[in-house]
Amino acid sequence: QGQLVESGGRSVQAGGSLRLSCVVSGYTFSSRTMGWFRQPPGKEREAVARIYTDNNATRYSDSVKGRFTISQDNAKNTVYLQMNSLKPEDTAMYYCVTNLIVTRPWLQAGAWGTWGQGTQVTVSS
Repeated sequence: QGQLVESGGRSVQAGGSLRLSCVVSGYTFSSRTMGWFRQPPGKEREAVARIYTDNNATRYSDSVKGRFTISQDNAKNTVYLQMNSLKPEDTAMYYCVTNLIVTRPWLQAGAWGTWGQGTQVTVSS
């Protein structure tokens, strides 16, 4: 059974930066889609970004476009989420997700088969 393990979440002040990491084990890293979701306190999970591991094609939600960057390191089976210009509304539990083939719109939580346990990001004003 494959596993996703996130790390890098912590408390930071508004305007700061963080880099989240997601290590993939038990899955072939190539030819799959990787992504990040987040769940703010008291709200539903929302898509943040996704990347195709074969060609590095990326997509972002409107709320993070221009501030966040998703990337990968194939040699380390790791996906990253670089978060810049953080805002208090970015406060959330951040989850790494994956699926071999995403057959539903990637913004939908149901499109993703495997989720990590999450890493907490807290942005203070």
